[in-house]
Amino acid sequence: MSRLDLILKNGQFETHGREAPLDIGVADGKIVELEPNLTSAREIIDCAGLHIFPGLIDSHVHFNDPGRAHWEGIETGSRALAAGGGTMFFDMPLNSSPPTLDGESFDLKRGVAEKTSLTDFALWGGLTPGNLNKLEELAERGVIGFKAFMSNSGIEDFPRADDHTLREGMRQAAKLGKIVAVHAESEPMTGKLATEALAQGRITVRDYLDSRPVAAELEAISRAIELGGETGCALHVVHVSSGAGVMLVKAGRERGVDVTCETCPHYLTLIAEDMEKLGAVAKCAPPLREKAVAESLWQRGRAAKVNTIGSDHSPAPPDMKVDENFFKVWGGISGIQHTLPLLITEGCVKRNVDLWLIERLTSSAVANRFSLSDKGRIGIGWDADFALVDLKAEFTVRAEDLFYRHKQSPYVGRALTGRVVRTILRGQTIFRDGKIVSRPAGKFVEPTRR
Repeated sequence: MSRLDLILKNGQFETHGREAPLDIGVADGKIVELEPNLTSAREIIDCAGLHIFPGLIDSHVHFNDPGRAHWEGIETGSRALAAGGGTMFFDMPLNSSPPTLDGESFDLKRGVAEKTSLTDFALWGGLTPGNLNKLEELAERGVIGFKAFMSNSGIEDFPRADDHTLREGMRQAAKLGKIVAVHAESEPMTGKLATEALAQGRITVRDYLDSRPVAAELEAISRAIELGGETGCALHVVHVSSGAGVMLVKAGRERGVDVTCETCPHYLTLIAEDMEKLGAVAKCAPPLREKAVAESLWQRGRAAKVNTIGSDHSPAPPDMKVDENFFKVWGGISGIQHTLPLLITEGCVKRNVDLWLIERLTSSAVANRFSLSDKGRIGIGWDADFALVDLKAEFTVRAEDLFYRHKQSPYVGRALTGRVVRTILRGQTIFRDGKIVSRPAGKFVEPTRR
């Protein structure tokens, strides 16, 4: 073999049946050798004592660029992702201004990302009542899929998709070979409960929690699966917050519907009581659930019924996280920097979850579901994307260590196990020992046609 650019030696990683230990040889951004005792390369990294994960692929982030970079921005958001072992993100369409609803807005966002993103990226397009005639031009530009809200999005120029819109959008998506992702909460149910609470002057955290029950999620998931089966559309239900929701997705899949689901670290880590203690920094939709519901998610995840994990990183300026009326507080959790440590701590350390499951849910399963041919696996021919993690390192999350534009997170002060010490994108180190060590290096990645 000709001279390698990089060798990773002495690390532990999933070898897919091959005997360990193996070194990883990299050339031109790709994994080209998996053999013991590789010796010659421009750079050799001794990974003794570290676990080598495939680079984390976060399929659900809100970086708000262009137009709302003061909320986060692709530059700071991608840096935080890299600090957490991430090498690729999929940015949601609604929080940028303009939202990503047509070819022009897509081109605008892609241009910003190509200049500022530290990591590779894909872009979601929107599916709303006003842009059904724009889905084809978004597909032609390589969107990862289309995102629709079944409840109020909180963004005025990204209205929810009623059943007619969702059905027609799914039909078009099926023809275009694109997946549709849905925020599944019943607007009639949540809207009615919220209106009743506000009319009675009930504006506390608990009142907000009560206005978005698990039943609202289950009703919307059922409806989305029905429409997905009717249209033949590939469907992905994002941020499922309950084990019951996961089981609805499983049942749909068993009936022949092409449907999968995602959950998020905050639903596996935090509970409703935490939202009452922490306040606005822990507000999200669907909201955090009671402890038994959170445990049901772990049970379904361990049984391989959860399909992917995404952060749903959704930041906002501090002044949007303050209001006596909790219903008016911006709902979104900042968590992209700690996905792996949270899952290692809550899963592997506390619940004896196999490490391979964490790897699958955050990398290979994401790449498989979204048709990314070169991402998500440590194997010959794949992109050389890695997260090097000290599984035994313990640390406490500190605000001053956050790479977010706004140093706020519900995990500040939380003790975690599993420190990301280095992140490598296509063979180049972009994060090392707490510091960003690369200029923006991200590339736009298109899915292969389904």
